[in-house]
Parts: sequence; C-alpha cells; structure tokens
Amino acid sequence: MLKYNKGWNTFDFDSYSIHLDNPSEPMLFKDVFPYDEVPRIGFNHRLTPMHMPDDIWITDTSFRDGQQSMPPYTVKQVVDLYSLLHRLGGPKGIIRQSEFFLYTKKDQQAIDKVKSLGYHFPEVTGWIRAHKKDLMLAKELGMKETGILTSASDYHIYLKLKMDRKQVIEEYTAIVKEALNLGIIPRCHFEDATRADFYGFVVPFAHELMKIATDANSMIKIRVCDTLGLGVPYPGVAMPRSVPGLIYGLAYYAGVPSEWMEWHGHNDLHLVTANAVTAWLYGCSAANGTILGIGERTGNPSIEGLIMAYLQLRGNDAQIDTTAITEIAQYFEKNLHFNIPSNLPLVGKDFNMTRAGIHADGLLKNEEIYNLFDTKKILNRPIEIQITDKSGVSGIILWIHNMIGRGASSLLSKDNPGIIKINKWIKRQYDLGRTTSISDKEMFKLVKQYLKDWIKESGFAI
Repeated sequence: MLKYNKGWNTFDFDSYSIHLDNPSEPMLFKDVFPYDEVPRIGFNHRLTPMHMPDDIWITDTSFRDGQQSMPPYTVKQVVDLYSLLHRLGGPKGIIRQSEFFLYTKKDQQAIDKVKSLGYHFPEVTGWIRAHKKDLMLAKELGMKETGILTSASDYHIYLKLKMDRKQVIEEYTAIVKEALNLGIIPRCHFEDATRADFYGFVVPFAHELMKIATDANSMIKIRVCDTLGLGVPYPGVAMPRSVPGLIYGLAYYAGVPSEWMEWHGHNDLHLVTANAVTAWLYGCSAANGTILGIGERTGNPSIEGLIMAYLQLRGNDAQIDTTAITEIAQYFEKNLHFNIPSNLPLVGKDFNMTRAGIHADGLLKNEEIYNLFDTKKILNRPIEIQITDKSGVSGIILWIHNMIGRGASSLLSKDNPGIIKINKWIKRQYDLGRTTSISDKEMFKLVKQYLKDWIKESGFAI
C-alpha cells in the first residue's frame, strides 16, 4: 500500500495501518521471554536508518529512580548533588532536567531548596502515578512538566493492573488531557516497553497522544522505558527488544518528534549505556540517567557515562565541566559513605591506576600510550601507580615521579642502585607471603632510606 509520509516526505510502501489490538488474553512473548530460561534475542534482519537529532541531551533521575535503591538523601545532600549536576551540565544545560518524587515532606522541601537556587538547568520535573490526586499535587508544587506512569506491556496491563488495553488507554489519555488543562506538560512513561506489543499497543497509544497534542497545541513527551534491561542495540533485532526499532518506529509510525522522546534504561544485561547511546543515534533526543548509575536493581545509565558519550559524539561545544565528575564521586565517598567499586569507569580508584611494570614503563615514556585521555585535565585525576610485586623498577620510578615531583623520572635510571634495592625489598615482601600492596607511607620510607644522595642532588623535597 503506497502512502505519502509527511514526516519523511516520501511515498512509502507499507501494509501496516495503525489500530489498537485489544486481545482477551495478554501477549507475553513467551518465545522471547521464557521465564525458566535466559531471554532470547530474535532477529528479523530489518535494518532501520540512523537519524541522530540536531540536539541531544541528558536528563537525570537520581532523585527518583536513584532514590529507589539506596538510603534516602537528606535535603542538603539533594541540593549539593543537584548543584554539582548543574555544574557538570554546563551553561547550555546538557543535563537538561532532573526528576523528583513529590510525595513526602522531605521531597517537597528538597524541591523548594533546589528551585531557590535559581538555576535554569537542570529543570525540576516530577513523577506521578496516573491518578488525578497525584496530578493535583504536581500542580500545587508548581511542576511545569511531570512524568506519568503509563505501563505499556501486557505483563503490567493484564497481570498487574487487571485491565485490558482499551481500558488503560482511556485511563491514560484522561489524565494526560487533565494535565494539559492544568498547564502541565505530560511525559508518558511507557513502562516495560521492551516487552510490549509494539504495533498492537505502543504505536496506537503514541499515535493517540500525538493527536491529543495537536488538538491541544501542546507538547506531550514519551519516555521509552526499558524497565528490565531487555533492550538490545544490535541491528536487525526483532521487536519488542530492538532499541533502534522502538525509536525509529515511534517516529515513523506514530509521528513522535525527536525532542519529545526520551530513553530510560536499566542495566540487567550490561547494555545500559550502549542502549542509551543507540537511542540517541536512531532519533531520540533525551537519554535519562542517574549519578554513578545508581538506580533500581542494576541501575540506570550513569550520568558520567552519558556525558562521556555526548562528548565523543559532539565534542565539548557546550562547555561541560567534566571535573565535576570527580567531585561527585568524592562527595559520595566522603558525605554519603558510599563504597564506589574500585573498577567503576571514570570514578573508581582503579580507573587510571596501574600496577603493572610494563604499563608503568610506557607511561614514563609517554602518558598517551596507556592513558585514554588527559585524565588530569579532564577529570582532575592524574595517573596513579600502586606498588605490588608486578610493578618492577619502572613502577617504582613512576611512583616517585607522581608522588615526589614531575620530572623525577628523567633523573632516575632503572639501574640506579637505590631503585634496585627498593625493588629487591618489595620482591622479598611477596616472597614471604605478602598479599597487600605496598603503601605510600612505606614507599616514602624506602625512598628516604635508599635514595638519600639522589634526593640531595635532585633538589626534590620529601
């Protein structure tokens, strides 16, 4: 069937016509999601075109989804972290919005304090259930936009809500229209979209929302929620698990503009950042994340990871302050007593630390050999070395270079008698059964003991 597609300005051959399927029994895709096995990835080998929007940005849900997986923040902690997000996003607001719970007195106090800062970005938005009472609360708190839970899969519609598709669409659209009447932009959260009937429910519901938006001359956003982390970024994947297919399909079939779309993922199968970036690439303007990736169960895309993805795609035309990433991590450790995994990218203590002598040798010759970028400049984190039995003389020299003075390495050779003695002492420790790294305190003592003459000659203070 040939039809003219206004949004794409082409005659398209497509037999699909938008209509709501309303089966009496839920469609659970048991061939894809057999509960007693790991989910399967089906392929239909259809390739969708990449179409990255002119503008892409990040939205934050640290104070909503992030709060569901750790002890609640105090009001001061919310304000402090929000301020760091403001700094990190830069003056152009690459971190454009931040989502808050609205229900408790503490939530409401935090919202008031954050708003009083007067920052344009991130804009404070809410999250509510599809209930009129919740909507009125959003209005009372001055929300210009709020997320509304609009579950999309039959797992939720039939098994949790005990309704059918027609009934939930009637309920969802009623609350959306009420929000528009109150002057609030609704952001419909298509919960569990990666297990939903795309052509039988997702597209018809999204299409109906676009009609309501046209009639109201207002924006209605759609957040595509990969609630269980089942989305995959690979080309040629069949629905409902295809991230390219979900984003492209909402634009192509339902006419959802890029800037009205947002991706919200979880990390159950280790694809959370890849899925968010894929959503950008295929036409979704907003990628939703949390500080350090902290969110329900396995978490969400980390804000710091999304920042790095943005910089790789667009460069730093937005004056993003990447050093705030390190300050955020330090805040979590010092103020929240949060144990950041040592191997967590960008923020873990091992991120740019080496213990290997062969790496230390390369770093001494040229940092670019083993450092992915200038971590001192970009993250305010110089390269670090931890001394073990694998560090060798190069590791010792690099430690001196880092801890005593830049340039020290050019004044020390690998055959320096003092360096050799320090290396022998370290090896002997591990021969005797030591299993911990050599501390900085021990290293300072060894340098003072075995490199006394060199310290005097070089002029380095220790």
